[in-house]
This record gives sequence, C-alpha cells and structure tokens, in this order.
Amino acid sequence: MSACTPLNGNGFTLQPSKRRSFKGLHASHLISQFQVTTAPYAIPLPSLHLHQPSKFRPKKFNLFTVSANSTKTHFRNKNPKEINVLVVGSTGYIGNFVVKELVRRGFNVVAIAREKSGTRGKNGKDETLSMLSGAKVCFSDVTNLESLEKSIENLGISVDVVVSCLASRNGGVKDSRLIDYEATKNSLVAGKKFGAAHFVLLSAICVQKPLLEFQRAKLKFESELIRESEKDEGFTYSIVRPTAFFKSLAGQVELVKDGKPYVMFGDGKLCACKPISEPDLASFIADCVLGEDLVNRVLPIGGPGGALTPLEQGEMLFRLVGKEPKFIKVPIQIMDFAIGFLDFLVSAFPSLEDVAEFGKIGRYYAAESMLILDPETNEYNAEKTPSYGKDTLEDFFKRVLEEGMAGQELGEQTIF
Repeated sequence: MSACTPLNGNGFTLQPSKRRSFKGLHASHLISQFQVTTAPYAIPLPSLHLHQPSKFRPKKFNLFTVSANSTKTHFRNKNPKEINVLVVGSTGYIGNFVVKELVRRGFNVVAIAREKSGTRGKNGKDETLSMLSGAKVCFSDVTNLESLEKSIENLGISVDVVVSCLASRNGGVKDSRLIDYEATKNSLVAGKKFGAAHFVLLSAICVQKPLLEFQRAKLKFESELIRESEKDEGFTYSIVRPTAFFKSLAGQVELVKDGKPYVMFGDGKLCACKPISEPDLASFIADCVLGEDLVNRVLPIGGPGGALTPLEQGEMLFRLVGKEPKFIKVPIQIMDFAIGFLDFLVSAFPSLEDVAEFGKIGRYYAAESMLILDPETNEYNAEKTPSYGKDTLEDFFKRVLEEGMAGQELGEQTIF
C-alpha cells in the first residue's frame, strides 16, 4: 500500500546543467573490488535487469518530462536545495540520522517509509511523520517493486540520488534475502527508472568475511551495483562499510553500573573495533552524495581514535562508574557446540533455520574484529581502517550512564 501526494512548489525543481562523466573513477576502491566479487563465500550473482527509460511515461509527471540521460549527471552542478535525494530505510536505526543530516544540509529529501515503522511496527503514520520532520514522507513498500515505482511516480519529481539504509532487522535467512538484497535492488531499479545518477549504499565492514546470510545478501547487491556503474558511465555509487555502532556496544552498561561483571568471550581481545557514532556515520553518508572523491569506491569507515577490544571497553566502563573491574570470560567453544547442535536440529526441523542463524551471528561478532581485513595477511588491521568524526565511545558511555538507553533500540535481534 502506498500513499504519496505530488509535491507542490517547495523547491523540488530541476535545472539543466553541463553533463559530466565519472568514467574511470571506480578504479580507486579503498578495498579491492576483487574482495567483493570473489569472496570465498560469495553466491552466484545474477544479472540486474533494470527498466529502460523509454518505458517511463512522462505525461503523469506534474513538473516536467524526466529523461534518465538528460538528468542523471546534472545534480553535482546544483545547489543542495535543487537536488532530490530518495532515502530508503529512512526509519531504521541509521536511516533516521541520515534523513536528519540530509535535511540539515538543505537537500530535498524524500523518505520512503512503511505505514507501520519501527521495531515490530510500533510507529504509525503520525509518529513516522514526526520522526522524519523536514523530509517529504512517502509511505510505500520497498519489498514490492511495482508499489515502490508507483509511489515515486505519484510524487511528480525525478530522482537525483538514492541513499539506501536498508538492513534486515534480525539477520534471519529469509529476511536477509528479502531486505538486504531484494528490497535494496528494488530501490536501485526504481531510482534509475526515475533518473537517479548516484546510489549511496550503507553496507557493513563485516562483509569482508561473509559467513552469514545477511553478509552474502549485501555482497550480492554490492556486486550488482558495481556492475551497473560499469555498464552505465553516467551512473555512480558509493558503498559505505562502517565498523561497529556505539549503541551496539552498550548492552552491558547498566550491568556494570549495577555492580555486575562484564561478560566477554575468550581473553576479551578477539573482536576489536573502531566504533563510530550514528551522527558521524550519517554525516559521512551525506558526504557521499556530492563528494567526487567518494565516487565509485568501497568505503570502510570507523570512528576517531584507536581500535578497542571488549577488554578495553569493559575497563573503560568500570573506570567511568568508579568500580573495580570484574570480568567473566566465556570460552568461545561453548558457542561452537551450541551452533553445531542447532545445525543438527535444522536438518530435522527446517523451521529452526533462523534460530541457528542467530547463533552464528552471535558467534561471528564474538570472535571477528570490525576492522579492515588485510587480503595479503588475512589479518585485521586497525591502522588501515579509516577514521571519521569526533564522537568517542567514552563520551557515549558517559551519556548512557547519565541518561540511559531509552528509545535507542537496535532492532529485534540481540547478541547478549
């Protein structure tokens, strides 16, 4: 179901400008494209069939006739107020911050949202409109291409840039395929049909070592996005692969505050990261809209400062609350046994497929670092992981200790 109305004279206009070509820029990946397309766990990548511009019927548009060839390379010569940015995943954990940042920078933001958004659909239309204040909210279904295209057509505008913050809520097998691949692909197909010249994708740094279904789904779309830019020299992309988010590391703040021990796997040094705050990540994603040095690149990104292990994060928390450090060290082999048992059960009870996948997700994040994986040494490298922003994890922990975690839900799936 969709509910979009044509835009009035609120600045959603396009002006012609000189055509520009970005051919050749895709050679400057921070991470080799080889890593994306030939990862040992990658799955077959079918070709992407996009709608041809000729199938678009301009007579239904209120403002002007849209031609992909005539509009898609023009936006970089415009002012932000003249650039139409379509955001999918706008009510998600990061998407909401991205919408606010794009609005703050003066872009014309169209936010695609479900009629029931938020964790378990707790937010209705009024709450969503309030959350996305400053953007044009379009209620539609990104998992249904026909519905999405019809919704965008009803807006009466062309699209300059698509920003995708879509991510499966729990990492389950079917949900990962539906959201991380199919719905994200729908946003590309629909965006290009209405003139999009650039696609900014929020991915994840963990796709470097794809052992999970959501990682394989993200990689599959990344590869198709890269191939699309190779076929169309006027179309570009930016693939953003952030490290850990602040809030994903705050699950034990209240426990430590209450005097309980900090739980970690192994010696607490297995999974280092350079966490980045939500506002800093949103700012980096917004940079990708117009930043020509960020075009046709895979962009791993972390927050400021050095990498932090769970042991160091726990020590930081105890210092902030003024308590003597107490740790519980859990052998990682316990999770291996549980996963093996769940896989055995899945063979007899396929309905437990997602439960087994959740166990694998927990195991992955308990052991793998969220840093650049050096393809030569096959080891994680903190120094090669770029830093961005100014927000530190320590400042975030201080704020959570004072204000709590209310309203900061990550989603339906929890590691601890």
